[in-house]
This record gives sequence, structure tokens and C-alpha cells, in this order.
Amino acid sequence: MSTDVTAKTPAPAPPGKGGGAAAGGGLLQLVLDGLRRNMRQYGMLIALGLIVALFAVWTDGDLLLPRNVSNLVLQNSYVLILAVGMMLVIIAGHIDLSVGSVTAFVGAFAAVLTVQHDVSWPVAVVLSLVVGAVAGSVQGFLIAYLGIPSFIVTLAGMLIFRGMTEILLEGQTLGPFPDGLQKIGNGFLPEAGPNTNYHNLTLLLGLALIVFAVFQEVRDRRRQKEFSLDVVPRNLFLLKIISIVAAILVVTLLLASYKGAPIILLILGVLVVGYGYLMRNAVFGRHIYAIGGNLPAAKLSGVKDKKVTFLVFLNMGALAALAGLAIAARLNAASPKAGLNYELEAIASAFIGGASMSGGVGTVLGAIIGGLVLGVLNNGMNLLSVGSDWQQVIKGMALLAAVGFDVWNKRKVGS
Repeated sequence: MSTDVTAKTPAPAPPGKGGGAAAGGGLLQLVLDGLRRNMRQYGMLIALGLIVALFAVWTDGDLLLPRNVSNLVLQNSYVLILAVGMMLVIIAGHIDLSVGSVTAFVGAFAAVLTVQHDVSWPVAVVLSLVVGAVAGSVQGFLIAYLGIPSFIVTLAGMLIFRGMTEILLEGQTLGPFPDGLQKIGNGFLPEAGPNTNYHNLTLLLGLALIVFAVFQEVRDRRRQKEFSLDVVPRNLFLLKIISIVAAILVVTLLLASYKGAPIILLILGVLVVGYGYLMRNAVFGRHIYAIGGNLPAAKLSGVKDKKVTFLVFLNMGALAALAGLAIAARLNAASPKAGLNYELEAIASAFIGGASMSGGVGTVLGAIIGGLVLGVLNNGMNLLSVGSDWQQVIKGMALLAAVGFDVWNKRKVGS
């Protein structure tokens, strides 16, 4: 018997004669299998990388110039802020069409306070955030407690706040803003430390972000193992860590070689970390997923669905106010036409980033990735002098492809 077993056991391949190729092929197959099992999680991240690479080649590297990367962050900050709030709304099974109008209204409100009434800009910022939260809470009350569909309520809100913006500004553009408020949309971290040809504070922040990201990934993997959940293979996990570190390092060096990290990027980073923790670890985040995934079951489990829905829209209003302050500060003026189609860009960012039409699915990081996909598409096509007509066509096709992928993935999992 022992002779038979020995005869059937394959001998290891000698070094240099196929062993390395077999190991390489095995690693490649492992990576491909891991990607197939986690396509929803990694699909758009891979797509973002490919889009960046393609436009970097097509624009002869102009896309990745430090100045352009910095402008990319500043130009798309408001979309990313709105996308974070919109992702929560969509996960809860609703939609918000009013965010663009609320954004414009809050910008106009801040302009009236600071320009016409000489209110100090910190007070104006606080009052503007409160106004946005109140706007969101009114809509949330109508949706959660009166049972009016979110589409109807927010469609009405879109018209109401757009009209109120024009009334408040009397059809005129109002500005400029105080210097402190302008820095929210255009400011950068101050210089500090010795001359290194790089922005030192940005380098330190980048290193801190790398440490935090690696720690977070390792901790999440350990927790999944503790609860006997499926985890990605170790080689694929290491590849993911290397990719994260490389991406953060490249962006850090690009920003540090220009003017440093924009202030709005720091605000956005706090939002991503805070809302990411909320959705992953907090009870409130779990309840949002629950009511979006299966509302009857959530009610039977004791989830206060009306309260959760109300708070989701209140939060959306506050984030729309923050986006309104950011875009008004960047433009250094409030305009009656501000915020046009912002709601569509936020919704598109959420769906491209992995949200599901039926609710209950999506991540905050996915919303950021979706917003970056749109931002890179816009920026790259502008560098290539693509007309606005074709830009709309291409972005529409990207949204259709993302939603189509979601439908295909559901059918595949179901079968």
C-alpha cells in the first residue's frame, strides 16, 4: 500500500523547470478567483484605476500633474460630500432630488449673512448648517411620519428651495465672501517645518493615513476570522494592502509637490472615516441597512424605521448645506443658478459606487469611488477638449453600465 501512495505522489518541480511558472499561475488564479467572489467590492475600484491610467496616457500625463490633481479634488469636493449623504439615503431605500437646490439655497443664505449683514463667517457657517439640517428634517418628517413618497417630497423640495434661492438673492449673484470662508473651498494647509521641496504637513498626513488604512484592513480581517466569516485569501489581501499603500503614497506625493492638501480634502476625509465607522460598526448604520434591505423584517426586529428615515434625511440636509458652503466658497459668490444637476451627480456617484436600486446595499467608500469616477471622467474629457454634449453621453453610459452590472451581479448570485 505504501508503494502505491509513493508512486501516485507527484514529485516537486525542480527549480527553474516550471516550478516558478506553476506558482505564478497559481497566484494569478487565486487573485482572479478572489476578484470574482468580491466583484461588487472591487469592480469599480479597478474601473477607477483603469480610467485614470487611460486618461493619463491620452493626455500625455497631464491628468496626473500635481496642479491638476489638486484641482480635481477642489472641483469635485461638493459632489463627494453629497454622494456620502446620498449613499445613506439610497441604502435606506429612498431618493433625494432636492440636494442641488438645498445646496444653492444654503450658499445664498450664507452670502446674505456675511455680505449684506456682516455676520462673522464662523457664525454664518454654523447657521447655514442648521438651515440645511432643518430643510432635511422637514422633508424627512413628511416622508417618515406622513408616509409621502420620498420622490414626491424631494421633487417638491427641489422646486421650493430653487425658488427660495432666487427670492433670497433677488435674481443676482452675491459676493465676495470673507477670506476665512473662502479658505473652506480654496484653502490649503499652511507650510511648516524645513524646506524639503515638499509640503511637510501633507507628507505627515499621508503617512498617518497609510498607517490608519493598513491597521483598519488588518483589524477588519481579524474580526471576520473571529466571527468565522469568509475572508479573502492571504495573497489577495496582501495585494490589496500594497495597492492601498501605493495609491495613498502617489496622491500624497502629488499634492505635497504642489501647494499641499486642500482644507476641503481634510473635511472630506473626516466625513469618510466618520460615516464609514457609522455604517460598519454603529447600531444606527445597521438599522439603515436593515430598513433598506427588508423593511418588514426590520420592523419585526424592533427597528424604529420612521426615526431612522427621519435622521437619514436630516443628515442629507446638513451635508447638502456643507456642500453648498464649499461650492460657494470656491466660486467666492452665491448664484441663483448654483447647484444645477448636483442631485443627479450625487445619485450617479452612489449607483456607480455600488448602491442598489432596491436599497440595503452600498458603502461610503463606494460613494467616494463613484464620485471620483465621474470626476476623473469630467477632468480627463476637459483636458482632451471633448464637447459637453459628448461628455453627457459618456457619463450616462457609465451610469447605465454600473446599474446594469448591479442587475447582472444579482442575477448571478441568485442563480
